[in-house]
Amino acid sequence: MNEKKTILNYNQALEKSEKYCAYQERCQSEVRNKLYEWGLYSKEVESIIAELVTNRFINEERFAKAYTSGKFRIKQWGRIKIKNELKKRKLSEYCINTAIEEIPEQEYLDSLKKLIFKKAKLIKKTNNYIYKNKLAAYAVSKGFERDLVWKVIENILK
Repeated sequence: MNEKKTILNYNQALEKSEKYCAYQERCQSEVRNKLYEWGLYSKEVESIIAELVTNRFINEERFAKAYTSGKFRIKQWGRIKIKNELKKRKLSEYCINTAIEEIPEQEYLDSLKKLIFKKAKLIKKTNNYIYKNKLAAYAVSKGFERDLVWKVIENILK
């Protein structure tokens, strides 16, 4: 079946977008996409975005910090993957760097070690070279820096 596009007037869209932003942290690009989905035109969309920023429903730096914290602590993502996802959401370098700097270095290393230990239990150890490469590939795919991954693997598997 065809989904009918919801067409809202300005006030309805503003109220609905305030609820959308109050439910969870959102960035401008997410809200902008949602407003277009609701059938608004670009002048209305930009006006609503400006009003949401003014009324502090949208704050890019706050969003970046919340997103980074969640993806790091819950999904065990590394800095590279988090940065790439924030860039996809068109956040400024300043917001991205500020959020990434909030990750405690020791917690980051502990998370990487835990991730590698967990994966090591699941991989069949036949050849040491292949075993290490599989561990490294997994950690890198989670967004951790390649040199840091290898350093941790070499320390763990002495």
